[in-house]
Amino acid sequence: MSWELLLATLLLAILGLFWHSSLAARELANRVAMDTCTSAQVQMLDGTVSIHRLKLIRHSESPLAWRRTYVFDYTEDGFSRRRGFVVITGDSVDTVGLGPRPV
Repeated sequence: MSWELLLATLLLAILGLFWHSSLAARELANRVAMDTCTSAQVQMLDGTVSIHRLKLIRHSESPLAWRRTYVFDYTEDGFSRRRGFVVITGDSVDTVGLGPRPV
């Protein structure tokens, strides 16, 4: 077996693991965003989150972890659009936030 084939197989396996963890993190971010909007009595728009930032960081639980920031839009009155966010490091939620409310 050649080293090139072994390296290509390893690279594909790593890519597959990254893709799988990204899908799981996005599903978690969607669930957290929906729950946050429900508890704040606002309506989540578009029904999904989108990736805003991806960063590799040092983490207390493992030497390296992916920090993913997802954003989503919501409305309080059906007309104005506001932005919320979910930050996930590894497989745990760090921060969830909704934009500032009008005074």
